[in-house]
Amino acid sequence: MSTGAKAPASAPASAPASASAGGPFTLAIDVGGTGIKASVLDHRGEMAAPRRHVPTPHPCPPEALLAAVAEMVRALPAFQRISAGFPGAVRGGRVLTAPNLGSKSWAGFPLAEALSERFHRPARVLNDAEVQGLGVIGGNGMEVILTLGTGAGIGIFLDGRVTPHIELSQHPVHKDLTYDQYLGDETLKKIGPRHWNKRVRVAIDILMRVVLFDKLYIGGGNARHIKGTLPANVEIVANEAGITGGIALWRDRA
Repeated sequence: MSTGAKAPASAPASAPASASAGGPFTLAIDVGGTGIKASVLDHRGEMAAPRRHVPTPHPCPPEALLAAVAEMVRALPAFQRISAGFPGAVRGGRVLTAPNLGSKSWAGFPLAEALSERFHRPARVLNDAEVQGLGVIGGNGMEVILTLGTGAGIGIFLDGRVTPHIELSQHPVHKDLTYDQYLGDETLKKIGPRHWNKRVRVAIDILMRVVLFDKLYIGGGNARHIKGTLPANVEIVANEAGITGGIALWRDRA
């Protein structure tokens, strides 16, 4: 999986050996439109420290995000590598779009390289919905994750592998409304949970017809507002997977 950059050879001498008990340890970052969460994962992908959370700065140019992450790192254990989920299109560790953070300042930004240089560790970056999906998928058939938060993130997986990223969340789902606008947090607050739940069902039906998924997972902070019975192949998952899924970015390496 080619998702990021390698760190400079001159990593700090204070870094613990990756062979230490439970290592290598991974700093896992989940960037959202309203909050940034982070923890350190052991080699099994379990949190080795309580999750840290800070509000997402607004505006949020790259340097503001890096500064917010640095503040959280001060309260976390040492780590040997970094995984980050970012709310937008990411290719080769470079941000292409950031709809909820300000795309102009982020377009083309080498986030994996910037994290690596800031913390002197190798870093890998992927779309945030895809990272959360990697934390919950079963690895069989066509699986989709829909994350409901500031906007709506969508990740698609085939037999456990991430498919080429499509910014489906920016595609119109109803008239000129994108999935982001149709299901986002502002809409939930504006139309209320009952009408928003109806929209969630519409989105599920469209994804079923378009992607023909075997399993759909729904995550994100607003998944807790979903009420009523869902189809048998649709499951609500814990939001912590946005962090714990970060271990999957390093599965090809011991």
